[in-house]
Amino acid sequence: MTDKSDDHRSLDDLDARLRAAQAREEIETGRAQERERRVDNTGMGLGFRIAIELVVNIAVGAGLGYFLDKWLGTKPWLMVVFVFLGAAAGVVNVYRVAKGFDDSVGLGRAMRHGSDGQTDDP
Repeated sequence: MTDKSDDHRSLDDLDARLRAAQAREEIETGRAQERERRVDNTGMGLGFRIAIELVVNIAVGAGLGYFLDKWLGTKPWLMVVFVFLGAAAGVVNVYRVAKGFDDSVGLGRAMRHGSDGQTDDP
């Protein structure tokens, strides 16, 4: 009878140690994620990201419009349209970055929750 009692105590002890280790891991993971957020959103880094978002979106729009114009023979029109579309996409992306919405869906959410597929949504 004492053998089962000892097994029960050792299992309780193991359970307590596992819970403590999981709590420490959650705390460390939370600290690391907070550190990453602070590093990612520093002033200069955020400024460079915003500038790159704008320039790349406009360049992609202009390039796409240029090649479509060349292919379809509509010389300046599609390039003008796609430059404006690229600028609009750039402004939307900059807004999302500035407001912190850039990781609320898609890859950002998946990375935040790991590869287990869990989400905050009910």
